[in-house]
Amino acid sequence: MERPFNFSAGPAAMPQEVLMQAADEMLDWPDATGRRCGMGVMEMSHRGKEFISIYEQTEADLRELLALPSNFKILFMQGGGLAENAIVPLNLSALKAVPGQPGITDFVITGSWSEKSSQEAKKYSTANIAASAKADGFIGIPEAGTWSLNPDASYLQICTNETIHGVEFNQLPDLKALGSGAELVIDFSSHVASRMVDWNQVGLAFGGAQKNLGPAGLTLVVVREDLLGYALPDCPSAFNYKTVADSNSMFNTPPTFAIYMAGLVFKWLKKQGGIATMEQRNIAKAQLLYQAIDKSDLYYNKVDTTCRSRMNVPFYLRDESLNDAFLSGAKERGMLQLKGHKSVGGMRASIYNAMPIEGVQALVDYMREFEQKKYHG
Repeated sequence: MERPFNFSAGPAAMPQEVLMQAADEMLDWPDATGRRCGMGVMEMSHRGKEFISIYEQTEADLRELLALPSNFKILFMQGGGLAENAIVPLNLSALKAVPGQPGITDFVITGSWSEKSSQEAKKYSTANIAASAKADGFIGIPEAGTWSLNPDASYLQICTNETIHGVEFNQLPDLKALGSGAELVIDFSSHVASRMVDWNQVGLAFGGAQKNLGPAGLTLVVVREDLLGYALPDCPSAFNYKTVADSNSMFNTPPTFAIYMAGLVFKWLKKQGGIATMEQRNIAKAQLLYQAIDKSDLYYNKVDTTCRSRMNVPFYLRDESLNDAFLSGAKERGMLQLKGHKSVGGMRASIYNAMPIEGVQALVDYMREFEQKKYHG
């Protein structure tokens, strides 16, 4: 079955193979032996043996894919990445706090999502903006040597891939080398499982599933064990990382179907060869699209070439009067959701793991044809 190429930034396209398996199992889920259980995943008790087997396999596959050290906990939560911007300071801002005073948190602002995270953290901590690329229009990452890090900060938070502005950290900052004793917190929502993570640098990572892991409703948190147990007194129990970890993400009813779907995606990723293989595919897809943009007279990308995102590629037409025609023509050719975020305009192609290189090639072919007919013609 041929489907359109969906370039949505999230909720995003999922592997067709995964969707077809979920459809087959919708009414009657089979266990590892193939024995049907008489109910679908959405109908299962989260404490029943059927769902527990799904949960345990999903967690094990993710730990293997991420090459996650044993001293990190995997938490399956709800609320999305946006909620985690509050939940993180509720849990970690007191790590180095003076009793009776709010904790201090550092932020490097490279786009809309990191900016929102700093604003949310102000409600629970003293948020210090260590560096910001806002004045330049969020087209790059400030050099780490210029960051004004607070020596008393509990953690430094960055968004390692900015979905809207298309800025990506290709290397995590080494806080020790920068003279900081803070933990590194990363929001990796939009490029999780697309490239390897250096866990030696990270204290906590979080991300919504709906871009690269599965459907909306599931939030992944990966946290080092020694960072548990520092939640503020006012932190809701369901958001306390230690409580969630101690209950194996079962303190409240978890997003069971989303966990199951993510588990299918993890199995699919393993069949593809794992994250190292996906990373090479993602590099090839991004290079193909950026080369087409850079060689064009009509299209352009604003982001510094040293930190262009492999996952989210924003681009603009020099003649904006052609925007509607471009989108209409793309839709006719089976390429969907290419309109850029309302805050920045233009176009955006999100090319997550589930986007095959054939989809990127189809887009590049269309872009060249459109430019020839509408711009040069």
